[in-house]
Amino acid sequence: MPEFMYKNKLYYNPVEFAMDRIGGTWKMPILWRLQDKIMRYSQLKKDIPHITDKMLTTQLRELEEEGFVHRKVYPVVPPKVEYSITEKGKTCIPIIETIRNYGLYLIEEAGIDHKKK
Repeated sequence: MPEFMYKNKLYYNPVEFAMDRIGGTWKMPILWRLQDKIMRYSQLKKDIPHITDKMLTTQLRELEEEGFVHRKVYPVVPPKVEYSITEKGKTCIPIIETIRNYGLYLIEEAGIDHKKK
């Protein structure tokens, strides 16, 4: 496949393009949590405690911009914002599940006790 441009960035293959959309440390964990429920920012932050506020905000904005996440703002004081996965976002859940299962395999292979106590 020849190289191509998207939003002023050069890509060399489809894997690179896909990983730029949903890759990195945080996008897949965010999508995984939104697959079954609508969540507020504070709920996501509590569920992923080791993510910084700045990074969570950035990742949510990028996921929204790419059409993987929907952001709904309610006109109330204080502001209420909910995040949900879109149909496009749901298409990557099987990929995330495969990566998750492989991660569990690697954890078990390494003999790491990962079960919640």
